[in-house]
Amino acid sequence: MRFRNSPDGYGAIAQSLHWLTVVLVAIARTLGTFDDVLPKGAARAVGLFFHISAGVAILAALVARVLWRMVDSPPQSAPTMLGVWADTAGRLVHYALYALLVAVPIAGIVLQFARGDALPLFELAEIPSPWVADRTYARSAKEVHEVLANALVILAVFHAAAALVHHWVFRDRTLVRMLPDARR
Repeated sequence: MRFRNSPDGYGAIAQSLHWLTVVLVAIARTLGTFDDVLPKGAARAVGLFFHISAGVAILAALVARVLWRMVDSPPQSAPTMLGVWADTAGRLVHYALYALLVAVPIAGIVLQFARGDALPLFELAEIPSPWVADRTYARSAKEVHEVLANALVILAVFHAAAALVHHWVFRDRTLVRMLPDARR
């Protein structure tokens, strides 16, 4: 397995960062969606801690992805029967995904601070809230966080569906370029 990207596929580093982001988003989304199901007290606090940790890890993975992309250019777009407009649409979706991968955790951090709570950093440290708790602002921040998270999930599902359409309908290499064995 190659570490760097090649003209026809993504390398192990790009693939690992992509799939790590997918897993972290799934964890954060699940814990964020079902936080009310957890009993109040320690269980809910642990769920919130892992939700926040996944969000912070998403930001870290995104920074790593952007830095790696600056060092290792992605492969050329796979030729498809859809033409240039599909390539442009794909780029726009990727930019929107990157923007949401920043915006959702940032809105979550603002929400945590609006509650007057410190931001835990994987039990290694924490960043204290820069302001006092404000319930009204926290409710607004929570709504923004939820709307952005919903947009991220919808766009990610669209992204995955497009990859599957490329694979099963157009039979091109768009999907397999992001899978561990791109020679398939």
